[in-house]
Amino acid sequence: MRLAADLQAFAARIGHDFSRPELLIRAVTHASISSPSRPDNQRLEFLGDRVLGLVMAEALLEADTGASEGQLAPRFNALVRKETCAEVARETGLGEVLKLGRSEMMSGGRRKEALLGDAMEAVIAAVYADAGFEAARQVVLRLWGERIGLVEADARDPKTSLQEWAQARGMAPPSYLERGREGPDHQPVFTVEVCLATGETETASAGTKRQAEQAAARALLQRLEAG
Repeated sequence: MRLAADLQAFAARIGHDFSRPELLIRAVTHASISSPSRPDNQRLEFLGDRVLGLVMAEALLEADTGASEGQLAPRFNALVRKETCAEVARETGLGEVLKLGRSEMMSGGRRKEALLGDAMEAVIAAVYADAGFEAARQVVLRLWGERIGLVEADARDPKTSLQEWAQARGMAPPSYLERGREGPDHQPVFTVEVCLATGETETASAGTKRQAEQAAARALLQRLEAG
């Protein structure tokens, strides 16, 4: 079996030459187009999540030999979360080679965060199944690149930090209100307002409600700490 030209180009971008091309084909096949003769990528996604986790755990331990578990855990979560996997997927052009059913394609599946993140995990598993852990580790470390060294700045969860800030001052936890949703269903933009009991608020917009909440919390926390 030979890979189509677009999948050959994708394999070159991630830096792996598949000896079993069917693994990559399965990794990019969404459930919306699967059949008994064309399995989808869900089982590979399950495996890839675990492979990615082990690679990142090792990388973080090696990068900071003195870090405690409490310091490592948020860094780890930032590196393996679905949003990060989706970012890597976009950088490699994974969305362009996904095999989707018509309805999923029409609803903008190639740009959906969860779909891209799941497919990226499936690709990692495909490399692992094709050539073993070391090959998968090298691909992950290459694709995640500088994120590993810069993760400390991204690891501080703004919602958690804002809640801790409020609790330390005897205040109730912040509340989050959805103030608007615009755009088509396949590419929505959510606007969320975060409010403290004392009246301070900030508003932010993003492609998912969670991202908008995080952005609003980050903006409010920065303003509070600056003041």
